[in-house]
Amino acid sequence: MSSSHIYTAYDEDLKYLMRRISEMGGLAEQMVGESMRALVNSDGALAQKVISDDVIMDNAEREIGDKAIITIARRQPVASDLREIIGALRIASDLERVGDLAKSNAKRVMVVQESGIPRTLARGIEHLSELALVQLKEVLDVYTTRSAEKAKSIRDRDDEIDAIYTSLFRELLTYMMEDPRNITTCTHLLFCAKNIERIGDHATNIAETIYYMATGAQPEGERPKDDLTSTVGVSAE
Repeated sequence: MSSSHIYTAYDEDLKYLMRRISEMGGLAEQMVGESMRALVNSDGALAQKVISDDVIMDNAEREIGDKAIITIARRQPVASDLREIIGALRIASDLERVGDLAKSNAKRVMVVQESGIPRTLARGIEHLSELALVQLKEVLDVYTTRSAEKAKSIRDRDDEIDAIYTSLFRELLTYMMEDPRNITTCTHLLFCAKNIERIGDHATNIAETIYYMATGAQPEGERPKDDLTSTVGVSAE
């Protein structure tokens, strides 16, 4: 078998991984957006669609994993080529988790729709979701360009979502303290908000993976964090 044929086959393997990652990314964005619309609009049918789409995400991750293992076994890649395949495995895992988190939020639609969501809380949840979606979209665009600089920039903005999540956490606690009848709805919304914050974390994970794929090194320093929910309710003393 000629070396040119081997290189062509290997290029096709890498293109397959890139294409499947892009497809997973598009579906992940769609699921996050639809789960939020279902939650805010009490749309049970849309929520069920998100839940069903998670099977597609799971299958895609398995296919990428199988392809990556076969490619490593056959081609024995090194250096940047190996990072490309390992990066695809990591990103597929993060995207699958994004799908799981969107599904989790969709499952709560039926409970929350019985009482409805106060408009002020809905706006807070929507704002948090919009930030997470922007971060997810940007990092998937960077996966195409392999820009280490842009990947690090996205990674360094992780605290923005954390800050909004902390603010929303406080607001939900206030609603529960003001009226015990809000406890059930607000508890589910707390889980939804945490899921969205975790989606932002997975987008940041992807940014770090892309940086590694492009440079062969991990970003320096700790990623910024501004999740202060663990201190909410603790006195200043």
